Amino acid sequence: SDDPADRLMHSHGHTCHELFALRTGKIGRIPDVVVWPGNHEDVEVVVKAAVKYDVCIVPFGGGTNVSGALECPSEEKRVIVSLDMTEMDRILWMDVENLTVHVEAGIIGQDLERKLAEKGFTSGHEPDSLEFSSVGGWIATRSSGMKKNVYGNIEDMVVRMKMVTPRGTLGRNFLGPRNSIGPDIHHFMLGSEGLLGVVTEVTLKIRPLPEVRRYGSLVFPSFEPGVAFMREVARQRCAPASIRLMDNMQFQMGQVMKPAASFWKAAVDSLKKIYVTKFKGFDPDQMAACTLLFEGTPDEVAIQEKRLYDIAAMFGGIPGGEENGERGYLFTFVIAYVRDLGFDYSFLSESFETSVPWSSLLVSALKSQEIVAACVSVVVI
Repeated sequence: SDDPADRLMHSHGHTCHELFALRTGKIGRIPDVVVWPGNHEDVEVVVKAAVKYDVCIVPFGGGTNVSGALECPSEEKRVIVSLDMTEMDRILWMDVENLTVHVEAGIIGQDLERKLAEKGFTSGHEPDSLEFSSVGGWIATRSSGMKKNVYGNIEDMVVRMKMVTPRGTLGRNFLGPRNSIGPDIHHFMLGSEGLLGVVTEVTLKIRPLPEVRRYGSLVFPSFEPGVAFMREVARQRCAPASIRLMDNMQFQMGQVMKPAASFWKAAVDSLKKIYVTKFKGFDPDQMAACTLLFEGTPDEVAIQEKRLYDIAAMFGGIPGGEENGERGYLFTFVIAYVRDLGFDYSFLSESFETSVPWSSLLVSALKSQEIVAACVSVVVI
């Protein structure tokens, strides 16, 4: 397609500056053509043609990229083709005995999970972009999910894959869990952001759906004991499927966004607040919260819960309830919508991720908070 709307739709990811450029009409270079391949062979044909005629290809999955990989360089003089993989969205086969599934790379995460759940299985990969991101995108960005403690990151789930490159198709036929016969080509493909080729098919590990899925939450008097709790959980290697610590700013934002409660629910919440602030002595301007997700058999979940809550008590943490845990977990999926809504009211926000050793974590987090607070102060003034 050379339709301007299709081309514009495929010209950006979801970074703050890309969306702001769209809203203000300050659009730079966009793809010249959008192509939707239907299978692996179609991709091979397109890539061969691109090599022959010196055309640039930008692979496009769910469009949720936040690294700028979908932006078209303004200085590029060659024709740019956006290769939209979303027509390649089939499950090609499932091996129940070996717990693997072979899919086309354009399948969207939530669609894959829904189809697997119909058969009683899950991949367990749950990035916050699950609603829109594709399996191929997970590979290209070396994706991590919110339940990595149990299921691993995407590199831990991949058994094999196919990638079409300008020199031909890369892949391997070996389906074993691992081998020791030299460099693993998967490590070149994972995180390559479309620079080396186009991922077309992927074999992933799957697991039976957990019998129990239960949320939980904890409240700490401040961020520091929350970090100490997280460190102890890591040291004991007893993390549940998901565990996320929120500082006071995130905690207060979550409280503000709570839905309107009924009279009785509001009364109960008021009593809980009195207990936490008056009897326990927690300062609402210092409190931190931790959301939890437990998965497994009933006995496994019960053991996990007791162990986590016992550790939390060592650092002054108290249970915050299952409802708050679920709301906090789902809030991760809502953040992007909140950011977009903020644009309508002249609020600018962005999220970013980093990785630091435990020895630097607290200093890095507090320094980041100081920088953000300084920026907010400048805007207010």
